[in-house]
Amino acid sequence: MIVLSTAVFLPLLAAALLAVPRLPARWIWTAASAADLALVVIMWVRYDGGIGHEERLRWIPSLGAGYHVGVDGLSLPLIALTAVLFLACAVYSLNQPERPRTYAALFLFLQTVSTGLFAALDLLLFFVFFDLSIVGMYFVIVGWGHGDRARSALTFFLYTFLGSLALLLGFIGLYLGGHPRTFDIVELTARPPQAGALVLLAVGVGFAVKTPTVPFHTWLPPAHTDAPAAGSAVLAGVLLKMGTYGFARIAMPLLPGPWRQYAWVIIVVGVAGVLYGALVALAQQNIKRLIAYTSVNHMGYIVLALGAAGLAAGEAGARRLAVTGAVTQMVSHGLVTGALFLLTGILWDRARSYDLDRFGGIAATARTFTLMTAVAVFASLGLPGLSGFIAEFQIFAGVIGTGVPGAVVAGALSVAGILITAALLLRMLQKAFLGPPGELRVSEAVPRETASIAPLLVLSLAIGLAPRWLLDLVEPFSAALVTLVSR
Repeated sequence: MIVLSTAVFLPLLAAALLAVPRLPARWIWTAASAADLALVVIMWVRYDGGIGHEERLRWIPSLGAGYHVGVDGLSLPLIALTAVLFLACAVYSLNQPERPRTYAALFLFLQTVSTGLFAALDLLLFFVFFDLSIVGMYFVIVGWGHGDRARSALTFFLYTFLGSLALLLGFIGLYLGGHPRTFDIVELTARPPQAGALVLLAVGVGFAVKTPTVPFHTWLPPAHTDAPAAGSAVLAGVLLKMGTYGFARIAMPLLPGPWRQYAWVIIVVGVAGVLYGALVALAQQNIKRLIAYTSVNHMGYIVLALGAAGLAAGEAGARRLAVTGAVTQMVSHGLVTGALFLLTGILWDRARSYDLDRFGGIAATARTFTLMTAVAVFASLGLPGLSGFIAEFQIFAGVIGTGVPGAVVAGALSVAGILITAALLLRMLQKAFLGPPGELRVSEAVPRETASIAPLLVLSLAIGLAPRWLLDLVEPFSAALVTLVSR
């Protein structure tokens, strides 16, 4: 049974149905996303290790490229995250008043692209989905955003498209260095290509722009600030993971020698992202822009952990723990930051503003909204009992546990990022929600908004209190990746 391909292309089929007049676009979107989540649950239950639900079809045999998809302990959690977030966005957008049919079709298209990318086991197939994600999000921002949305959408497109061109050059280098020449990721992993630092640089730049890492992050804050709430949730929760996923799926196992050689560069880039993202977020008065910079901070933790996994001198168990923490952080960040961006959408719907100085006393008029925001804030800053703590604790324990002096220093510096993040998020919570009444008033979250946001926070709580159901899936992949990088 081709469950995986059905999960990949079902949203696209639903998008095509929207061309039929008078069909209820909002409910087709919601039903398709719910059905897709059900298929992912079936895949999760039936997964029994290794590459599961694998499917192969001939595509371009002269290039050694094919339709090759499958899931493992890295891709399956991210496919599940994708299904959950897109369903949340569908429920959140049930009252979308402006061109709801086109809006739903674009999100369904993005869901197919995102699921397909995380399932792809062929470099050319991966690249097709990677590029299409840029196109879909560009139209979401320029069509339904606010503020200077045309400029923000253009900046997003040009930056990330430039990154995709660098990525394409890197993939060509991997193809030319392979023996035999192929784009199949599984075959290239078994026999790593004879490729060096320039190929890693090209691949690294492509994924760094998408992640984004400092200094390739400048497209992110305006894109988030001017995107609609559901667009920001998908951009932060799913699309940013394409970069970090690419590092773990492609750069590390296919270029183990260069990754080990330049592990320290990657670690430094990760630490820079952690500290820079937190410090710049601390200075923001725009709530949505503040949350955007915390994404730079959280992505920095993932890059740091993956860099530490390449330290050949480090203790193997600690490096495996760092990789497990990185994957857990991908899932946690998607849930929590996706929820935070949907919550900022409530502010925009009520007040048409993100200005922190104009809000105050929201807790007095919107208790459910305040409660959900408080849970999301505490999850983002890594409070025990929530997913952020599980992810960050594993990352710090893994990085510092390598025993390499430089890694210990890098881990210690990155811990400071938690303190800064706590300060900026609690400052936002205190001023906008718990302080005296502000200029702008915010009414309570409606059932549609609560139904879309609360499940994301419940999942964060489930990971924080009982993480084994996720870690048991991720840890075999982490062990395999560390072994591959150590070759």
